[in-house]
Formats: sequence, C-alpha cells, structure tokens
Amino acid sequence: MKLLEIINVDFSLRHFLLPLMRGARERGHEVIGACGDGPLLEPVRAEGFRVESLPPMRSLSPVEQGRALAALVRLMRAEKPDLVHTHMPIGGFLGRLAARTTGVPRIAYTCHGFLFNQPGPWSRRAASLGMEWLGGRMTDVFLTVSEEEAADARRLGIARHATAVLNGRDPAKFHPDPAARARVRAALGVPEDRVAVAVVSRLVRHKGHAELAAAMRDVPGAELWVVGNRLATDRGADVAAALAEAGLGERLRLLGYREDVSAVLAAADIFALPSHFEGLPMSVIEAMLTGLPVVATDIRGPREQVVNDVTGLLVPPMQVPPLARALARLAADPALRARMGEAGRQRALDLYDESRVVGRTLDLLGL
Repeated sequence: MKLLEIINVDFSLRHFLLPLMRGARERGHEVIGACGDGPLLEPVRAEGFRVESLPPMRSLSPVEQGRALAALVRLMRAEKPDLVHTHMPIGGFLGRLAARTTGVPRIAYTCHGFLFNQPGPWSRRAASLGMEWLGGRMTDVFLTVSEEEAADARRLGIARHATAVLNGRDPAKFHPDPAARARVRAALGVPEDRVAVAVVSRLVRHKGHAELAAAMRDVPGAELWVVGNRLATDRGADVAAALAEAGLGERLRLLGYREDVSAVLAAADIFALPSHFEGLPMSVIEAMLTGLPVVATDIRGPREQVVNDVTGLLVPPMQVPPLARALARLAADPALRARMGEAGRQRALDLYDESRVVGRTLDLLGL
C-alpha cells in the first residue's frame, strides 16, 4: 500500500511522524512524507524516506492556503496514494480536501489539538469548529492524540467514531541516565546539588514561558533551562524578551534547539510546561519517561498525562503564583521529586510507549 503522510512543517514531521513512518515501512508499505521543507528533514531523508516539499500550511491567508491546496492536488494526482493520512488543523483540512478531490480511496486524520479549544476570538473558534465539522465529513479514520478531544469530536458531531491513539516516545531513548546527567552538568558548569527546571518547547507565547520565568523568581537557587527555538512560521511576539525581562540573570540558560534533549532532561530535576493549550505534549512524555516530576497546567492534554500530587503538580493556566508555589515545593523536596518522578515513569511506560502507540495507530489505519 502507498501511504502519504501530510503535516505542516519539517519540525512536525521530524518529531511527530517519523516513528509512524518507520513503523509503516517495517510493515512493508511505501511511505511518502509531505510538508514544508526545512533542515530538520535531512535526517529523515537520510533514512531513505522520500519527503515532498509543500508550502507551509500554518497560515490563515486564503492565498497561501490556495497555493498549498493546489500543491497537494498535484502531488496526489502524481502519486495516486492508497491512503492519505493528514495532521494538524489547516494542513489536515487541506490534505483531506485534496484527497477527496482526487479520489483517494482512504482518508485519515489525526487531530493534535482543536483550534476551537484554544483561547481566542469567538469568530476564529467558530470558523475552526466549522472547518473541523466539514473535514469530518471527508474522513474515513478520525484519530486524536488526547482522550478529551476524541470525546469532543464525538460530542460535537465532528466524527462519531473518533478514537484516541495518544502519543508515544521511546523508553530506550528517554530514561534516567546518570552518565548523561554528569556530562551535561559538567558542560554547563552546573553543580550536582543545584536544582534545574527544564522546559522543552517552541519559543511561542502560548507555551507559558513568560509565566514560568516570572515564577522562577520565587524559586531561589534553582535554574531555568529553556530548550527550543522559534520556527519561521510561528506567529505572535517573540518570548525571548519576556524571558530576559524576568531578571533571572545567570539562573536562566537559553539552550536553543538541541539534538540531545534526552540527555538534557536526564540532567534536570523538574520539568515544567505551563502551556495555555495543548494536544498531548510529547515533551511531557519525554520528561515522565526520564523520571522527572512534571509541573503542568490543568488543561486538555497535560491533565490526562499528569496525575496531580502523584506524578507531578497541575496548576491553573496563565497564573504565576500557583506555578511558583508548585516549583518551590518540588525544588525544596528531593524525596518528593524522586517519588513523583518514579510514579510518572511507570505511568509513561504503561500508556506512552512509542512502539505500542505506533502499532495501535497503524492497526486503526488498516496498515
């Protein structure tokens, strides 16, 4: 079977789809990726995957969406895939529309977070709901990465048989690693007894960097490690200024995009992701597998992952004082960090093992 996997940009394909593409190829299928081109595709292509370039599909511009749709139609007419599997709101809708237009036999969609569940103007949220409802009419297999959004899809009539497949990461890669901890801390010049709080995400406002940096002012003696960068297609204000204005001085380390995220997490003590909205964040899974307690916001996605007071702490979104109290509580109690981290690791092994998630997804896709 020929499978065409469509997503918005190179970052998403590299970090979200590559394990699924590997799994489909291992089952004997031909797999083609398609997304906005970029340097993060080099390792994917080095593995022998063909990835076709598309206009980035993250813009609300009708002109840019029209260009992307035309490119998708051309690609599908040339490749004649047996199954098109789309991802993300805009790319997911355009990909399904192109697949329906060109007569692709089977069309699948994985929702990584509904736009209508995000904070914003009611008009944008209503348009998103309408887009998802129309997209659902063109979808044979409707998947989500979170249980709550699968329930939303069924309740709102978007897809009566929506199924949550969750997200997964490889426990062989993400795990407690004393050697990596020592190596990274030595490279950064961080003593073993200094508490490090890590956040791994794109540098965009809705990930909560500003609140996290402000909260760290009330966690004396602890450092904040910010891992990630800003994509060229990200919209809104750059958060670098907000991080700098927090006044953390040498307690703030901007580590940028890293290929060794597993080692950085192994060197940290606490993971924080105070997002305003999410699907089911991969970074939380990575942190849980590494044995870190997680401080996250009580929103869709993270509240499915984090069991409050067991594997970590949940706090209200966009509020600094509760976030500061949660971080300070963990920073002051090594035994609590160890207990929550181990509980989180066991939960992640049970629910978010990459091989099981990929296998379940491929089965539902009929591959």
